[in-house]
Amino acid sequence: MVPVLVAAIGGYLLGSVPVAVLVARAHGFDPRDVGDRNPGFWNMKERLGSRPAVPVFAGDTLKGTLAGLLGLVAGGAHTTAFAAVTGVSVAPVYAAVAGTSVVPVYAAVAAAMAGHAWPVFAGFRGGRSILAFAGGIAVICPPAFLLAVAVLTVTALLTRSFAIGARAGVFGVPLLQLFFAPVGHVAATGALMCLIGLRFGQAALAGRRS
Repeated sequence: MVPVLVAAIGGYLLGSVPVAVLVARAHGFDPRDVGDRNPGFWNMKERLGSRPAVPVFAGDTLKGTLAGLLGLVAGGAHTTAFAAVTGVSVAPVYAAVAGTSVVPVYAAVAAAMAGHAWPVFAGFRGGRSILAFAGGIAVICPPAFLLAVAVLTVTALLTRSFAIGARAGVFGVPLLQLFFAPVGHVAATGALMCLIGLRFGQAALAGRRS
């Protein structure tokens, strides 16, 4: 239980770093009081433009990745691999978290998402955890993450909408993960996605009340 507790506590603290709030304060406003009131990349992009919002995109994604890596190390860094041909040689490529590392990694990513949603360093008023989820998937199953990025890119180019591309990439993660990880891991990824759905539901209710 010690690795799980270390991963969960560390993940929550990482997730609680209010990147969007810190960046917005440098520009003289609080993202929780303007636009859709979500302290995340999209609201910051709407307020400041794409380039100034890049630190938010990178920071929120990195929170999930660092949390996942913390869980991986705490759990003994057990992973599976598949053979990849590189020129004339075959090299093992990290495919997915495995063994005793699975629970700490998922606990850390879930905690980072919870920290982003209810940050202890920002009055428990946070965002929807999409980028923290994406950053965590980069550790949970790197090939699925890369394929999801490809799906996002292609869909965004075809539809000329980053928002549609992002939805396709995120919702495609469990299906893509099936090629590299057991069904139980995919189910755990689905549970992580339920937290995103919960945050969207809370935002919708808050909008109706206001």
